[in-house]
Amino acid sequence: MQQHEGLRRMQTEMDRQCADALATLAAVREAASAAAASARRTGAVVLAAMGGSHHVNVVAAPLYRELGLDCRACIASELLSAPLPDFPHTMLIASQSGRSGEIVELVGKPAGRGERYALTLDGDSALAQACEAALVAHGGPEQAFAATRSITLTLAMHGAILEALGASQAALRAVFEAGERPSIEAAEQVLSECEAILFAGYGPMAGAASSAALAMMELARVVTVGFEGGQFRHGPFEVLRPGLGVVLLRSAGGDGPLVRTLARATLDAGCATVVADASGEAQIPDATTVSVPENKGLAAATSILLALQPLSIAMARRRVSGDVGTPLRTSKVTV
Repeated sequence: MQQHEGLRRMQTEMDRQCADALATLAAVREAASAAAASARRTGAVVLAAMGGSHHVNVVAAPLYRELGLDCRACIASELLSAPLPDFPHTMLIASQSGRSGEIVELVGKPAGRGERYALTLDGDSALAQACEAALVAHGGPEQAFAATRSITLTLAMHGAILEALGASQAALRAVFEAGERPSIEAAEQVLSECEAILFAGYGPMAGAASSAALAMMELARVVTVGFEGGQFRHGPFEVLRPGLGVVLLRSAGGDGPLVRTLARATLDAGCATVVADASGEAQIPDATTVSVPENKGLAAATSILLALQPLSIAMARRRVSGDVGTPLRTSKVTV
């Protein structure tokens, strides 16, 4: 680890992320209550972000819909090029730095009948200062390039808002309190020689699949794609063949039979198939399983993403020469 400054920074962030997430749930309670009150008032929630924060928003969006809210997750740059109509809504804008160019430009435009709330790690950022209220995660901005702790804390901030809306987050707290790291060695082994890796899941697990795919692409510089499970079946199946890896995310939220069908198809096509599994069900024969405690929703997505962080690092150590975790072509904040 000492040979890689980028990895050293990542490890520091990862070591503190669960404790910071628990502290965040308490620290943002007042701002989360304000955001929840706005959401109840408007009845519509727009989740805006860039990069990894967008994938966390995709995890959260169906959970807001389960509470009866009209919720959509939008990429901030898309909102700049194709703005939403002016209607009453609550916009939750997630950005770990609060300084990315698209985010700054978005909050620089009139809110109209929208009400804006920030989810950020930097309370002094342009984003935090421009909104009605800001949920500011505990512990300050992330120092490593690749997102680990910032993803975990953004999940926690959404958890705080969902809790203020009436959805218990006891299971999410239990995930953070346990801080478990399941074994990923078998998954690393079966994926190590794959030319590309596809991730897929249903419901909140779809956002987690895209988040995990981005993390591995960013760190290991391997081609990855994240899919919603149904979309994975409609066309992308044609690419399945030996030499490809597939990582399927399964929760206890009723998606078990759907994931089992996907796994059977990818295994039959000769793909190295890994199941990141929070379902509590029997393991899928012939697939390699990374097991985490039985959970659904935000807790399952969080538990799986925490488990897959070391897998991305292990893949990077196999594939990247030089300083793992140090970017070649991008920066921490894109302006």
